[in-house]
Amino acid sequence: MKIVVIDGQGGRIGKSIIEQLRSSGCTDEVLAVGTNSIATSAMLKAGADAGATGENPVVVAARDADVIVGPIGIIAADSMLGEITPAMADAIGRSRARKVLVPVNKCFEVAGVREMSLSGYVEQAVNMILGH
Repeated sequence: MKIVVIDGQGGRIGKSIIEQLRSSGCTDEVLAVGTNSIATSAMLKAGADAGATGENPVVVAARDADVIVGPIGIIAADSMLGEITPAMADAIGRSRARKVLVPVNKCFEVAGVREMSLSGYVEQAVNMILGH
């Protein structure tokens, strides 16, 4: 299984997801795609198998991903302070991959989602990916 972790800003959410995947014993391929080099670097340090930065890597990685995981903003153009381009959001949305989105309530509020800490959301996302 190919898991593509997409994050921006400082990469904190992506880093946490990768750390929890690895600490849970996940040996699947994990590709870190950052919208900026700081995010990519943080995710690589967390244990991603490979990493890339920018719009085209998001578009290319979304083509053959089995799972795409990241903050909910990755599916909305111009979100994350403008780091998500329309092409990125489109590629993620059109991907056949299962999308596991962390509901960061800065720009989005999702009805029916229980309020919890970021670490709680990350743990829940990892459990969804691993089928727990």
